[in-house]
Amino acid sequence: MFKLNADIQVYLHREPIDFRAGINSLAVLVQETMALDPFSPAVFAFCNRRRDRMKLLFFDRSGFVGSEQEQCKIVR
Repeated sequence: MFKLNADIQVYLHREPIDFRAGINSLAVLVQETMALDPFSPAVFAFCNRRRDRMKLLFFDRSGFVGSEQEQCKIVR
């Protein structure tokens, strides 16, 4: 578990991703498809095709941090 500041922005990648993708692949997706800086103080969220899992990516001072959540409920 990690704690985020209240002023941090969260971005959701709208298209489902292949969950075999690693941290570096997710950073490339942020940069190329979302046109955002993966090193910015933000959290980037990705879902699988069934939308029951989520991967989070953010950059702290020591490098990229990734987290995978199962059985999440996404409300549209």
